[in-house]
Amino acid sequence: MRYQIRHALVKYAADTILEDINFEIRDREKIAVVGRNGCGKTTFLKLIAGDVEMSNLDSDEECGISMAGTQTIGYLRQISFTDKEITVEDEIKKVFQPVFDREQEMETVAAQMKESSDPALMHRYSRLQAELEAMGGYTWKQDMDTMFQQFGFLLEDLKRPIGTFSGGQQTRVAFIKLLLSRPDIMLLDEPTNHLDITTIEWLEGYLKNYDRAVVIVSHDRMFLDKVIDVTYEIEYHHMKRYPGNYSAFMERKRLDAEKQEKDYELQQKEIARLTEWIEKWKNTPTKVAATRSKRMAIEHMVKIEKPVRFDTKSFHAQFAPLRESHTEVLAANKLVIGYETPLSTVHVTIRKGEKVAILGENGKGKSTLLKTVVGKIAPLSGSYRIGGDVDYVYFDQQAAVTECLDPEKTVLDDFWDLYPNLMQTEVRSALGNFLFSGDDVYKKLGQLSGGEKVRLALCKLFKTRPNFLILDEPTNHMDIVGKEALETMLQNYSGTVLYVSHDRYFVKQTATAILEFGKEETVWYPYGYEDYLEEKERREKRLAASASSAAAVQPVKKAEKQPTLDDVFDKKTYYNPGKIAARRKQQIAKYEKLLKESEEKMQELQLQQMDPALASDYVKLGEIGDAIAKEQEKQEDLLNWLIELEVEDDNALQ
Repeated sequence: MRYQIRHALVKYAADTILEDINFEIRDREKIAVVGRNGCGKTTFLKLIAGDVEMSNLDSDEECGISMAGTQTIGYLRQISFTDKEITVEDEIKKVFQPVFDREQEMETVAAQMKESSDPALMHRYSRLQAELEAMGGYTWKQDMDTMFQQFGFLLEDLKRPIGTFSGGQQTRVAFIKLLLSRPDIMLLDEPTNHLDITTIEWLEGYLKNYDRAVVIVSHDRMFLDKVIDVTYEIEYHHMKRYPGNYSAFMERKRLDAEKQEKDYELQQKEIARLTEWIEKWKNTPTKVAATRSKRMAIEHMVKIEKPVRFDTKSFHAQFAPLRESHTEVLAANKLVIGYETPLSTVHVTIRKGEKVAILGENGKGKSTLLKTVVGKIAPLSGSYRIGGDVDYVYFDQQAAVTECLDPEKTVLDDFWDLYPNLMQTEVRSALGNFLFSGDDVYKKLGQLSGGEKVRLALCKLFKTRPNFLILDEPTNHMDIVGKEALETMLQNYSGTVLYVSHDRYFVKQTATAILEFGKEETVWYPYGYEDYLEEKERREKRLAASASSAAAVQPVKKAEKQPTLDDVFDKKTYYNPGKIAARRKQQIAKYEKLLKESEEKMQELQLQQMDPALASDYVKLGEIGDAIAKEQEKQEDLLNWLIELEVEDDNALQ
């Protein structure tokens, strides 16, 4: 047992946060702590870290915290770098101070060894050398550089003062320091915030293979599924341990609740049967012994508690757009986005009813695209257009959380000021759909949590009943139940959605198409998340195969060999570079034309597929589906041929 908490009680003033908490960490376990926002997850991490004390330390019951030996605990606290002028490199190097101390000690011993042949000095130097190696003293620079780049930074950023980085970037720097310090117990509170999907996937592998214990609070369900061995849930102030990852916990919890419900009902029926028998025969002299026996059977039963209903209260916003948009909702033609310098070029057409997720690395322009589309940022070049009858709303989670015009205004007044023509019952009903009920509507804006601010912002936006939702990280600050509610809302929404998200589970549940911002280009995938992953893998394999083929056909340079007359004759007679290049250009133009024709044909087929008149004509819909599949195969072949020809063309120019 690495660490253990027994019967802990944590209170703030008169409010009980955690009650009768039993928790343990075994060896290298990767543990998730889950629960609703405000249930006490962060408080629990602070309890482990020593920032919060148990409230029942002086009681007579057996309670307390124990560890196996000395355990170093690393916790990513609220970021506050005291020296904003220090470079990032010097800040991170603080982690390696024990390494530098050991190196200094070795230098001192080495100097002493020059003046003395005492064997004890040699033994001491060997011991220090072994300790340095165990601490990673010979690879610390490489470890720092590698991890720094994994978190999306450039090596030259190491020389920048830490005060020049944004809050999110400073959080990542603190996270890098924590990982490099390699504590025995690592405490992570929402570790995937501020990270792109590529970094999250790397972090999953790192934590899964980490040779010590990790305790994680996160609402990222896919992240938890890939990393976690054990799940603890906090519900109604109590904590319960479940073996397995998040999905296993949810299934186990469901089965346990069903079994408890069934067992409870059976026991209640048995108690009712025995009670009825007792009432019937209690005054019969010949049944006295039997009556007493059955009464004792009831008293000695181990009573099964009635299952507590899951805490699944969440917002619900099922609404229909006020009007339908035209088929083409958004079209971007060679749209170059960025600020002073270009970030990406986007060429895409989004149609009515599509739910498009924007994925990719940080810094490639995902949020910039949304700001460009809504007119907050001017495009650097290219063009875009919003379709006819499109009513869009734009949600920026950062603005929703950080901007508060009047912190003294109540939730009710803030909403009512935006919709002054609504009756009070209508206002309260709209707010109630987003969990602002009862006295919650009189909360001041300055008192709202991040999740509450997000819910209020969404409530105000959705009241306009738009047909095009443009959302930037809508699930940030939401707990898992809140995310599930938003997923259901978007699945049932008949309008169009364009959103940025790093929550892969959310994307998997909602997206019908993916716009990926890659290193070199943006790529459109007309599929859901799982099909997108498969197609992306196939595409990368094709590109790698094309590159390998191009490298294989490169002529091998023969050293020290002079060309013969036959070589010169053969080249002049049979090899005409200009003619071959012209033929290749013709083929490229031909395939591009065929590809364009196929794309236009597939668009027509997709429009036919959406025709309401064919909704019940399954034969016709099947024929259209087959035709679309054939066009997709045709486009895939054409793209493969184009890639091969373009690679050959590029190699010929080199």
